[in-house]
Amino acid sequence: MTGSTAELVLDPYDYDFHEDPYPYYKRLRDEAPLYRNDDLNFWALTRHADVHRGFRNSTTLSNRLGVSLDPISRTPEAYRTMSFLAMDDPDHLRLRTLVSKGFTPRRIRELEPRVLELTHRHLDIALESESFDYIGEFAGQLPMDVISELVGVPAEDRQRLRTLADAVMHREDGVTDVPTSALAAAMDLLVYYADMVKQRRARPADDLTSALLEAEIDGDRLRDDEIMAFLFLMVVAGNETTTKLLGNALYWGGRNPDQLTGVHADHSRIPRWIEETLRYDTSSQILARLVAADVEFYGTTLHEGDTLLLVPGSAHRDERVFDSPDDFHIGRDIGSKLLSFGSGAHFCLGAHLARMEARVALTALFERIQGYQVDESGAVRVHSSNVRGFARLPITVRKA
Repeated sequence: MTGSTAELVLDPYDYDFHEDPYPYYKRLRDEAPLYRNDDLNFWALTRHADVHRGFRNSTTLSNRLGVSLDPISRTPEAYRTMSFLAMDDPDHLRLRTLVSKGFTPRRIRELEPRVLELTHRHLDIALESESFDYIGEFAGQLPMDVISELVGVPAEDRQRLRTLADAVMHREDGVTDVPTSALAAAMDLLVYYADMVKQRRARPADDLTSALLEAEIDGDRLRDDEIMAFLFLMVVAGNETTTKLLGNALYWGGRNPDQLTGVHADHSRIPRWIEETLRYDTSSQILARLVAADVEFYGTTLHEGDTLLLVPGSAHRDERVFDSPDDFHIGRDIGSKLLSFGSGAHFCLGAHLARMEARVALTALFERIQGYQVDESGAVRVHSSNVRGFARLPITVRKA
């Protein structure tokens, strides 16, 4: 059954919808598992089994126009900023394999002590006061520092790049496309990374950018524009989603203090808190695909050229897969059912980094506080068509 009534609406550009999309998701799963929005010209799948199969079908459901619904982003040139997120095999596999030569598990492991050092540096400042903006003082600062440390951005440039990255993702009320301010910020980021790649070609350093310049498989190397696109993807997608993960974890922990009792007593439970946050309120709610060949869902044929949204934010609340899915329960068995990092050929290359970063950050915070409260009246959500989280999250802590 498909649905497209005034009462049954999935509109990623309606920011009131982003305040609490989950009742809408449930109705879609029950009444219109294949949903049609005629105004915005897309289809959507919201059940877990369908979203999972959609992620793993990288032939019929193509990435070559990227993963955003924004019309200006859905072009054959999307790979210039989205890197291999906007490619299909064999181009996707080639680029991902070359990037993996530099972006290795060992490099991530070796980064962890520095992540801890950066974490405490930000906490030292934030915890000078018992009340502060958790996003502005900590969760929005740390991921940018970690990405910048990894790729080799100097400390003095990081705040500027964070501002640009936030501007790239920001969307305006009533606007169903990328605003001019976001386009300008994207261009500034690309210019910055072009200059950085040029500098590393002349003077290599011990960072990911230099490693990407050196990556080689049978004589094949990454071009400068390919490295720039990957760095752009890291600073926008990697920074943005990890900031939202840290914010969502604290918000829902604060809303469910009984679930944090065991975490305060045993910090080894923090990874379980992270996994439940990724399930319960994932940063990346919606990802677009291009229908590359006619395909049928629920008796309806989607045609080549159609746009299909996969909605992991809904899939994670599917009662067909999770018991009491609308309860925030730290320690539930999630396992391979988690879709926050995708599945199949396009599984997120930065998943390990995001999990490590969140574990280090939340463990360090809980070592220094006895508890906290969220000031929900002062919380501000981001304006984004596919990312859910906070731009501002005031908290008051009880220091250890």
